[in-house]
Amino acid sequence: MFLKYLLLVFIGLTGGILIAAGMVAFITIVGVLTRLAIRTDTAKRILLYEDIVVVGTTLGNILDIFKPPLPVGHVGLIIFGLFSGCFVGCLAVALEEVIQIFPIMTHRLKLKIGIPIIVLCLAFGKGAGAFFQLFIHYKK
Repeated sequence: MFLKYLLLVFIGLTGGILIAAGMVAFITIVGVLTRLAIRTDTAKRILLYEDIVVVGTTLGNILDIFKPPLPVGHVGLIIFGLFSGCFVGCLAVALEEVIQIFPIMTHRLKLKIGIPIIVLCLAFGKGAGAFFQLFIHYKK
């Protein structure tokens, strides 16, 4: 019986490590860290950024598995939400730059003007959808 549980722990831990490594590899391949380091003139600290991503992914996995109570209050939740939103936004922009969706879209739709308005509308739509999901939909 002990060996069965030991095997389950081993499979669970290795699966989690593989998923976390895949997420870190995806973030690295997309180039989020590199783009942020270049734009903020901190390219000499890229290894520190990569270490922080690995530590953050590991802590996120631990918090997701064990779900400890975190008494951070509303202010902590707001700060976490801002950082999460910044990360998702940076990831989306980096992914867009990698796959070059806007140049392809503007070429196929023959758009010459209004591209900043389209990007702004996409951002407002994403923000409104997140607001609806978090504050309106779950209040029932």
